Amino acid sequence: MYEKVNPGHPDKCADRIAGAIVDVAYVKENDPKIAVEVLLGHGECHIIAETSVSIPQHEVEMIVKRIAGNVICHYREVPQDGILADNQSQGFRCGDNGIFKGMPVTDEQKKLTEIANNLYNIYGCDGKYILDGKRLIICQSNADSKHIREVYPKAEVNPLGDWTGGSDVDTGAVNRKLGSDMGDSVTGGGLHGKDLSKADVSVNIYAFLKAQETGRPVEISCAIGDDKVDGKDYSEIVQTAREYINSLGGFERFAEWGLIRNE
Repeated sequence: MYEKVNPGHPDKCADRIAGAIVDVAYVKENDPKIAVEVLLGHGECHIIAETSVSIPQHEVEMIVKRIAGNVICHYREVPQDGILADNQSQGFRCGDNGIFKGMPVTDEQKKLTEIANNLYNIYGCDGKYILDGKRLIICQSNADSKHIREVYPKAEVNPLGDWTGGSDVDTGAVNRKLGSDMGDSVTGGGLHGKDLSKADVSVNIYAFLKAQETGRPVEISCAIGDDKVDGKDYSEIVQTAREYINSLGGFERFAEWGLIRNE
């Protein structure tokens, strides 16, 4: 049983906005410290960034307009807490306590992600989908339900009828669709809107990739300040995550589909 949402869902738009702001921080600094919260909906977008690098209001507004359209942007920028910043002053150490469980991706998750990707390529807007054994539920906004039924004749398509979707209908918040992004994997934190020093990003990615490599569950815990995780230097964990994010094209691209992507 698995649910997937596409990059046009308001929660994913919030993830993408947060990721795009982190991308800008990495353009301005090699190793910025940043954590971004985004609440999007009904014509407004509220953003708070705890950050070591200042990002001008107009750059944030451009990101929001590109991803969410013509909404009012409220941006608040504050410095990272000094004690937390000191934790990273002598090199990479765990930025927070955390628990992480990476799980191999299932055939069901791969199948539904492919369906979600196909429909997003056609319609390019808000959609969410469930696959539970043979039961396929497709909720796709701004779509011709009849056409979808022709492509997926056994699916339950838009059970309440055609709908418009988007942030005028629903609100979006960062890290609210972790089930879609991670499948059976488990985390105590969130994937999006944070720099690589944060265990929520780096250790989640590391545990997920190790689970795919080994084909077995991977369970890891860490404490703030740890310089080793899973027997490796934390800097090595961060580098693994950095290479993965770079391979996708940045944090915004990572936010589009999370860890479970259509290959």
